[in-house]
Amino acid sequence: MRVRRSWSKVTDEAPTHEQLVDLVSAAGRLADHSSLRPWRLIELRGRDRERLGRAIHKAEHKPGRSTKPLRAPLLIAVVARIRKGKVPDWEQEAVASGVAHLLSLALDDEGWGVFWRTGDHTRSKAVAKAHGLEKNERLLGWLYVGGRPEQRRPSRIKTVDGATFLSPMPR
Repeated sequence: MRVRRSWSKVTDEAPTHEQLVDLVSAAGRLADHSSLRPWRLIELRGRDRERLGRAIHKAEHKPGRSTKPLRAPLLIAVVARIRKGKVPDWEQEAVASGVAHLLSLALDDEGWGVFWRTGDHTRSKAVAKAHGLEKNERLLGWLYVGGRPEQRRPSRIKTVDGATFLSPMPR
C-alpha cells in the first residue's frame, strides 16, 4: 500500500481470466454490512472496449467511438448493486468501491499497472445499456489494467502524512 501508484500508461499484457478470478475472490472479503455483496464486476477485453468507446461517444452525442477504453488491454467495470432495505444506498456503493480498491491493491501487488477511471458518462443510459446494467445497478467506473511499462526514471512516490488526516473527536 505504501508504494501503490496509478499507472496511466500500461502495456498490452494483462492478467488472465483465471488470475483475475483469484484476485476478485480475495477482494470480495471486505467488510460488508448485512453481507449483501452489493457489487459485481464486468471484464472487458478486445472488442468489448470498442463497444464501450461507441457507447461513451453516444453519451457525449459524438459520432464514432472514444479511444479511451483502448488505453489498457483489460477494463474491469465496477458496479454497485443496490438492494432496498436497512442498508443505505451510499453504504452499498461504499462496499462496491471497497472491492474495487482492494482489487486494485491486489493487482498492484501482483505487478500489474492499474488506474481507476470515472466520469459523467458512467451514469449515462448508453453506457449502462452497453454494460447490461439493471435498474438497481450503478456503474462506479473502470479499473484499467495492463502490464507496467519500463520506467525511464525513478517514480516519485508522494508520502501521506497521516497526522494531517487523523484527529481526535472534538470535545
